[in-house]
Amino acid sequence: MSVESLFRPFSFNGLDLPNRLVMAPMTRSKSPGGVATEEVAAYYARRAAAQIGLIVTEGTGVSRPASLNDPDIPRFHGEAELAAWGRVADAVHAQGGFIAPQLWHVGAVRSRRQDWSPPGAYDSPSGLSSPGHRFGEPMTDAEVSDAISAFAAAAADAKRLGFDAVELHGAHGYLIDQFFWDGTNERADLFGGPSIAERARFAAEILKAVRAAVGPAFPVIIRLSQWKQQDFAARLAPTPKDMEAWLQPLAEAGADVFHCSQRRFWEPEFDGSDLNFAGWAKKITGAPTITVGSVGLTGEFVAAYGGEASKPASLDELIRRLDRGDFDLVAVGRAVLQDPLWAVKIREGRTGELMDFDRSAMAVLY
Repeated sequence: MSVESLFRPFSFNGLDLPNRLVMAPMTRSKSPGGVATEEVAAYYARRAAAQIGLIVTEGTGVSRPASLNDPDIPRFHGEAELAAWGRVADAVHAQGGFIAPQLWHVGAVRSRRQDWSPPGAYDSPSGLSSPGHRFGEPMTDAEVSDAISAFAAAAADAKRLGFDAVELHGAHGYLIDQFFWDGTNERADLFGGPSIAERARFAAEILKAVRAAVGPAFPVIIRLSQWKQQDFAARLAPTPKDMEAWLQPLAEAGADVFHCSQRRFWEPEFDGSDLNFAGWAKKITGAPTITVGSVGLTGEFVAAYGGEASKPASLDELIRRLDRGDFDLVAVGRAVLQDPLWAVKIREGRTGELMDFDRSAMAVLY
């Protein structure tokens, strides 16, 4: 099957991308003290130079004391940190690329380091890290308000620094997702409730604040998932009606694009249709969507953390769905992490040069 569909231009909210390929956000923990280095800038610039249409950076922490659970994950606040991110954006633009920072708050997720703790209390909607597991105290009204403001401030800084868009990390069991999930959100105030629409208000308020901070003509993406790192089988929206109640308020609040994370992009979201998560999100909201999940490789990324290697895989099913209009953009993770030239090789038909993915690639920047 021809791969030219992947290299057709696409535009949303004033951002004119040269093709449909997105570098998926992937945590690297290669920014000592939270400050992105020249090596980080070069890492992203290499992908921009090699025909990735939009770079979405690794998650980068907003200005809350425990927004991150690792001191070497980059922050998106502070003079030195923001100056470093400005250099990253400049490096990508010098290669003709486009870049969006992923703004992140991990919520009630314990530090990955035994020798370090965040400089403040963990944030969470109800003091739960997963259903039934107590972890800290629920956020106060003032803390919720401050977290919303922190996302908005980071988005404003991204625009000021010359980034082309922003992405909010609302997936995978982190803070925004902990508000979505009834297993971790037991609040009885404006930001809780029995329905997904009620529990989506925190994300909607963040989107409204971000939109106010960046204005109407700056692209805003939100990444979402049904599954959680705490529970792969979790379902926020078990039916299309539930998904509409979840996503429509987010679109109305200011989301331009839904980045729909699945572990395997080809898996159907609901019985009776082969549409995946991104396909249903586009059908329900009419907004552009990004699909992601094991694109271009066998296996899937969760298994990669356990050491499982993966081999190049056919893109035929992906392209069939793209041509059908199920989604608009395709995020590629491990294949691009392993090989900066992946997109060039795909476009030029150099499939024999595609690389296997090995876990060791996660330990270095290249």
